[in-house]
Parts: sequence; C-alpha cells; structure tokens
Amino acid sequence: MSDAFTTRTLNIATGSHETVTDLTQDCEEFLTQSAAGRDGLLNVFVPHATAGVAVLETGAGSDDDLLAALHTLLPADDRWQHRHGSPGHGRDHVLPALVPPHATLPVIGGRLALGTWQSVCLVDTNKDNPNRQVRLSFLG
Repeated sequence: MSDAFTTRTLNIATGSHETVTDLTQDCEEFLTQSAAGRDGLLNVFVPHATAGVAVLETGAGSDDDLLAALHTLLPADDRWQHRHGSPGHGRDHVLPALVPPHATLPVIGGRLALGTWQSVCLVDTNKDNPNRQVRLSFLG
C-alpha cells in the first residue's frame, strides 16, 4: 500500500462501565509514525454498533457531562425494542446516531490540528462489551 494511506487498529479495554476514553495520544503516536511531517487527514473509526467517536474537552468534567447528557437523551430503561443484553441496552444501539462512529480530522505538518482544549475520544455506553477496536487511517 502507498505511503499516502496508512492504517492501524487499536485495541481498547473499556471495562464494564460507561466511559469516555481519550485517544488523542494514540492518534498523535500513530501520526508520528505514519504522517512523517505531511499534511492530510486522520480518520478515526469505531467498527461497533454501540460506540462512537467525539471531539471534546476532557479532564474538566465535559466527559462526565457527555455521559450525563446521554443518560438524559437515552435512558437505560425498558422503552427500547432492542432488548438483549443488560437492561436498557437498546439505547446503546441508538448512540451512534447521536455520537457518530467516526471523525475525520485535519493533520498539518504531521500533527493533529485540534483546538487548544479538544481531544479525540471513544464514547462507549455498552457495559456488555468491554473490548473495543478503533481504526486509525491517515491519508496524506
């Protein structure tokens, strides 16, 4: 495959609780090895029906606020028609409609061109699947 396109799969253990996992450092490390100072695009993709990718501030409570907002929008109760797994698991299958399973980000000089407080995060509300994959792809 050409140097213009490189991809890698990360294996992320999210455990048995809802979580927002910061992937920014993993993305930067991938770009250090694959972008070699070039401009391009980084695509972050989660090949799961119950997880998403968000760009947001972390460490100041925004990650917990996101989970709280998702609880309000997608309560873990018995309203969902999709009913296997933990109680309320159907909401996990609606999550990717609100938090998409992908993000495409600019890369300038081999580095993510994020804002000062932005981080790339895996959002996982599915307590039944403790292991996730994230595909990083650089095109440049």
